[in-house]
Amino acid sequence: MTNESELITRLYACFNARDIDGVLAALADDVAWANGMEGGHVHGHAELRDYWTRQWAVVSPHVEPLAVTRAEDGSIVVEVRQSVRDLDGNPLIDQQHGLLRDKIVGHVFHLRDGKIVRFDIRDEA
Repeated sequence: MTNESELITRLYACFNARDIDGVLAALADDVAWANGMEGGHVHGHAELRDYWTRQWAVVSPHVEPLAVTRAEDGSIVVEVRQSVRDLDGNPLIDQQHGLLRDKIVGHVFHLRDGKIVRFDIRDEA
């Protein structure tokens, strides 16, 4: 799982740096990505770019990977500390979207041919 762990590490570093192209390089063209703000999934690079652009215009999320494991179905599960702040770095109060306070969550990645094809969020890591 060394290559996959490196891929995941780069993915989080790029996300936290707001490097959309860096993240997209690790994703399949037809990726299905969990929409943590509104629910459901966004599909493909264009929708994901739009989603993150909208998200980062209203909040400042940061995800810190804590543990990486492989599930029985072959997916990669990453326990992360999720911190979502307003654009000034303050804790969120009375937010109107699905991104909640600091918490530990599980991120589930499905890969195909070295690229991420699906990403899901589990509220319990």
